[in-house]
Amino acid sequence: MEIKVYHQIMDWNEDVADQVKETLHQHHTILINIMGSPGAGKTSVLKTLIQHLKKEYSIGVIEGDITTDIDAKTIHDLNIPCVELNTDGACHIEAMSVQKILPEFDLDQIDVLFVENIGNLVCPAEFDIGENMRITILSVPEGDDKVVKYPLMFTDTDCLVINKIDVLPYFSFDLNRVHNDYKAINPKAPFLTVSTTTQQGIEELVNHLKERIETLLHDPS
Repeated sequence: MEIKVYHQIMDWNEDVADQVKETLHQHHTILINIMGSPGAGKTSVLKTLIQHLKKEYSIGVIEGDITTDIDAKTIHDLNIPCVELNTDGACHIEAMSVQKILPEFDLDQIDVLFVENIGNLVCPAEFDIGENMRITILSVPEGDDKVVKYPLMFTDTDCLVINKIDVLPYFSFDLNRVHNDYKAINPKAPFLTVSTTTQQGIEELVNHLKERIETLLHDPS
């Protein structure tokens, strides 16, 4: 008899993800999963968001990396509680890892827990980690064909952020194509453009996050 390991793993992950959601619900904490390729600027966007949100919300961060604690040190320098999660080669974070890390935080003192997922446009999209919201970051230098090449990442997200738009004049990147490809598979989710270098579009992104955070804090379901 064939053993369908893939489905068993996914089912197990969903069960644990539900447990993570329940734990966070009990503590009135929301979880935001940030995904994107290596070099897309996930940490830079996260750092910018923290700087704008930390006056209104208590924030914690789980930094996912295959190895090293470089990004965690960046967040720690902002005086934000941060735990580094090294996957030791795995291309994504699973709910079990998040569940094991939650006790490291005083969740009663955390409004928003960000998870910076492993840099990858495939695996992270397949695994629910108990998040209330997903943000996908795509940068201009990566190219404008990524939505059609990796549709799940862009279909199963709550917001697409195009980062590094300050370098748009130097790349053959069709912003309209990306917008149209995205809206074709995820018509209701926001499409935002930013630059953490020039701060262009950051205010709009922050305001969108504030609206979502307020909604989720009052109704996390």
